Amino acid sequence: METEKKTHTAAEQMTDRDLSEQIKKVTKESHVRAENTELMLSFQRGKVTLPQYKFLLCSLYEIYQALEEEMDRNSDHPSVAPIYFPAELARLKSIEKDLEYFYGQDWRKKIVIPAATKRYSHRLRQIGKENPEFLLAHAYTRYLGDLSGGQVLGRIAQKSMDLKNGDGLSFFAFPGVSSPNLFKQLYRSRMNSVELTEEERNGVLEEAVRAFEFNIQVFEDLQKMLTVSDNNLQSSMTQSKTVKASTLHTSENIYTSSLLRMVLGLFVALATVSVGMYAL
Repeated sequence: METEKKTHTAAEQMTDRDLSEQIKKVTKESHVRAENTELMLSFQRGKVTLPQYKFLLCSLYEIYQALEEEMDRNSDHPSVAPIYFPAELARLKSIEKDLEYFYGQDWRKKIVIPAATKRYSHRLRQIGKENPEFLLAHAYTRYLGDLSGGQVLGRIAQKSMDLKNGDGLSFFAFPGVSSPNLFKQLYRSRMNSVELTEEERNGVLEEAVRAFEFNIQVFEDLQKMLTVSDNNLQSSMTQSKTVKASTLHTSENIYTSSLLRMVLGLFVALATVSVGMYAL
């Protein structure tokens, strides 16, 4: 039985001192910027493409691998234990399933990880070792963001890419959470109960802003990769057309040259025959 059913009364009146409300306040501007990146706008418009989604999954794999390994390693830490819900929230296995669907069983050899994603992953591993309380900011930003928009974005992705039976969409599914709203209330309540010094709290708030900035950089990096990929495709198509045109032109020249040689040969033959006849 999932944890949320044990605490239907976990929701409490939020105050300005609640960590969840403070994070929401300090990341408001970054949140808007993240929603207005080209990649996220494609989702919102219902025009997400398969290359966009596959690249996004590659980055999410790298991010969640780092986040969940550090959450597991610090699961007993007083700042992490209250928000540690692997059965309900863990995303890594779901992402692996989606990557295998799109890339095949050898997907690990095929995925591409942008530089911004590697920087994000490095930061998660760094704070896991040095400042585990900062994992609060990243876990809250990622998990509750995915839980909040997961179902809507999942439907958009399914429709845009014409995916059937939920194939390739495991990332958006949270089978361990029957009521996202109740679970989010529980999660915020648990997070707000974490005891932090003023210095630690300020550090978590700064890290929350940094988390959004990392995500924005990841989205922008992915879009650049797609643009380069599209440009390379267009260039290849242009070169292909040029080669075809050149080949056609060469073929025409060869044909013309061959025809000319044939005519000249015929003329010479006729002249020879004529001379021979005249000689007779």
